[in-house]
Amino acid sequence: MTLLGVNIDHVATIRNARGGHEPEPIHAALVAEASGADSIVCHLREDRRHITDRDVKLLGEVLNTALQLEMALHEDVITVALELKPREVMIVPEKREELTTEGGFDAAKELDRLKVVVGKFRTAGIGVSVFIDADMQQVDAAHKAGADTVEIHTGPYSHAKTAAEYDEELDRIETAAHRAWELGLDVHAGHGLNYHNIERLLRQIPVEKVNIGHAIVSRAVFTGLENAVRDMKALITAIS
Repeated sequence: MTLLGVNIDHVATIRNARGGHEPEPIHAALVAEASGADSIVCHLREDRRHITDRDVKLLGEVLNTALQLEMALHEDVITVALELKPREVMIVPEKREELTTEGGFDAAKELDRLKVVVGKFRTAGIGVSVFIDADMQQVDAAHKAGADTVEIHTGPYSHAKTAAEYDEELDRIETAAHRAWELGLDVHAGHGLNYHNIERLLRQIPVEKVNIGHAIVSRAVFTGLENAVRDMKALITAIS
C-alpha cells in the first residue's frame, strides 16, 4: 500500500501573507492526519518564509503520525532538526528566489558533505531521505551517503505535455526506483503530483510513499481539507 504524505507549506504561506495566525498549519496537519494522511511534510527554509521553528516544534508534539522535515544543508536548520528530532528529514536543494524546490539535490556533487550530515542524523535516530532527480548516479550517491530513502523528483513527469513525454519520464523514474530498491532503499515520489496524474504513476511504479501538497491545498479551497485529503487517499488506495 502506497502511503500519503501531506505537505502543509502552502497553508503557512497563506497565514504569513497577512502576518497573522490564520490559517493555522498545525490545525491543517491534524485535519490531514485525521482524514487519512500517513505523514505530515513541511519545509523549514533558511529564510523561514512559510514554516517556522515554532511550527516544527508544535508538529512534533501533537502529531500521531510521522513528521518529515524537508531541509537544505544549512547549519542552523540542521541544528533545529537535531534538537526537535522529527521522524525523518529530507535533504533538498534550496534557492531563496525560487517559488518552490527546483530539481533534485545533487547528491553526487555534495557526497562528502552529505555523508557527514546523514551520519549526524542517523546517530540521533532520525531517518534520512534525499530528494533527487531520476538519475542512477544520484541514487547511488544517496546510498553511499547512508540515506534510508530517496524521493524521486516527479516534476518533469507532472509537467509533461505529450504522451511520449509522459512515457519517457515514467521510464526514467522507474529505472531509478528499481536501482534504489536493488540497493535496499525505500522509494518515495513527489513534486507536481495531483488528482489527474497520480494513477498513471502508481500503476507503473508502486513507490512506498507519495508526498503531495499544492494539489491537496488547492482542492481544499473548494471542497475543504478533509475532503481533499480523503479524495487523494481514496485514489491511492484504489490503485494500491
